[in-house]
Order: sequence, then C-alpha cells, then structure tokens
Amino acid sequence: MPEAILEPELPIVDPHHHLWNRPAAPHDPNAHPFITAIEPAQRYLLDELVADTTSGHNVIATVFVECSAFYKADGPPAMRPIGETEFVNGVAAMSASGLYGDFRACAGIVGKADLQLGDGVAPVLETHIKSGGGRFRGIRNSASFDADKDVLGPLNRVEAGLYKDAKFREGFRRLAPLGLSFDAWLLEPQLPDLIDLARAFPDTTIVLDHVGTPLGRASYTGKLPERFPGWKANIQELAQSPNVVVKLGGLAMAFCNFPSFLAEPRAPSTQLAKEWAPYIETCIEAFGAERCMFESNFPVDMGSCSYATLWNAFKHIAKGASAAEKTALFSGTATKVYRLEI
Repeated sequence: MPEAILEPELPIVDPHHHLWNRPAAPHDPNAHPFITAIEPAQRYLLDELVADTTSGHNVIATVFVECSAFYKADGPPAMRPIGETEFVNGVAAMSASGLYGDFRACAGIVGKADLQLGDGVAPVLETHIKSGGGRFRGIRNSASFDADKDVLGPLNRVEAGLYKDAKFREGFRRLAPLGLSFDAWLLEPQLPDLIDLARAFPDTTIVLDHVGTPLGRASYTGKLPERFPGWKANIQELAQSPNVVVKLGGLAMAFCNFPSFLAEPRAPSTQLAKEWAPYIETCIEAFGAERCMFESNFPVDMGSCSYATLWNAFKHIAKGASAAEKTALFSGTATKVYRLEI
C-alpha cells in the first residue's frame, strides 16, 4: 500500500534526474547484472517523469543531468553530446506548453562536454548553450574511479585523477566565463581531488553529486561505518570552499549498498531516512541548508524506492528544519544554483 504523502504542499525542485531509452538494457538477457541494478528502468522519458512528479509531492520544476543518452549518431565525436541537449530542450518545451500540468520539466539542463579537450572544448560549450533554449546551465564530467574494478563494473570509463589532469583543467577554465556550473560525480575515496579542484577554481560553481557516493559494495562491502569518519572529514574540508554546493541523494544506488537496496518488500521511507540521515545531516551541518539540495537521481534510485517514498524519506530527515531551511533544501538552493526561471 502506498505511503501517505508527507507535507504535500511543500514546493520541490528536483535538481537531478535523467531521461533515457535503453533498448538493450536492463531487459536484455545478456546485459551485465550490475547495469540491471543501476538502471532499473529501461525507459524513462517525459511520461514516466510526469507520472513520478505527480505522484503526490508538489514538484514544481526539475533539472536534467547528462546520462549519455540521445547523442548524435554521426559528426565529430566531441559534438555528439549536443544531441542530448537538443532532445532535452525539446522535452522542456513540451512541458512548458502546460499540457503536462503546471510543473516545468527540465527547466535547467546539465550536459556533457569532454573538458580534456582543453581550450578546444569552447565551441562544444557554446553549441550546448545555443541548443539549450536558454535552459543550459552547466557541464558534468564524471571522474568516478576505483582500483577495484568491481566497484563500478561496466561503468569503469575513466582513469584515476581526472580532476587533477592539466588538460581537463584547461577546459574547466572555460566554464566560469560562460556562466556555466560544474556537476562532479566521483566516489568517496576521490573527494580530495574535488577539494583541490574547488580551491584551484574559486570562481566556478561546483555541485557535488550524491554526497560524494559512499561505497559499500565489492571490496568495500560492510565498510560503510568504518569509512564514515574519513568521508565526513573530507566533506567538512570541501565545505570550506564557498563555491561548492552539494546534492543530498544518490544513496539509494548500488554503490552504497544499504540494506534497502533491491530489498523485498520495499523499504519504507522511515528505514530509508534512518540509513541516509548520517550522511545527509553531516552535509547540511557542514554546508548549511543554503548550499544543499535534495535530489531524486531518478530513475537510478528506483532500485531502492519509488519517487514518492524517496521524497517522504527526505521529509522525515528534514522534519526538524525551520521553514526557511526547508525552502532552501527542497527548492531554493536548486533554483539559485541553476538559475531557474520558475
């Protein structure tokens, strides 16, 4: 039986979701089992997003974050991610018509550009902006890496130290002059790399995705408690850079491997809140509510819960916050950071 929606009138801006159509996964019997775990939805497009955002909570707008979907099939490889921005801007235009309700899907767009192109990334960034219909807000380059290849499985895509790479940083310098932010996805042991990047580029807004992705799978299985103090120290250090904000979510993913992941029956929001609270509360204490934003990370986090249950869990965690803090956590920070017009 679905849970009752907590605080149904509280406005929410969901600052992190994806859209994709994966014809070969996860239902392909030859698909890697880990892909099945982290991409539980084969199709997640506007209809699926609308169904989730209208499932009881007051979601007024969303931000799309790149997921290597709908790239151009031809042309220069560096320019192929532009196809994703073109597609998402079309979805945003459909939503802006009002035919899907009052909420605004993809009011902000975060795309992909290979910053290792160095100064050569400039035309890619400029084309993203032109293709985004006034909605393009930033770039995400994931640096996720671990020496244990079983941690990421088929998602092993980059080598160690991307955020310290000289050519990457040459490209990174191009963001701030264009008014673009940077979303960072990396794993908990890599947080010192992001601390260094934030200090080197104090004028660029950096968004830490998924509270830095604590690890509890492969060689990290069962080690979340013993690794928590190190994660916490790095979060507190990262918070010293005022240009950094953090997304509170992603803890329903396979990488964290909480007991609620793929649990049957599905875990209630109270259990999710108990599992996630130490990480989320640490981030809020370190950064302040005005530099934190709850995120859905859907459809990836569908592996642990429904959209409605996820936001209930966040509301359990934030129940002691003031009205101003709740506004920041659920909508204000996202609106400010991604400069949304809603």
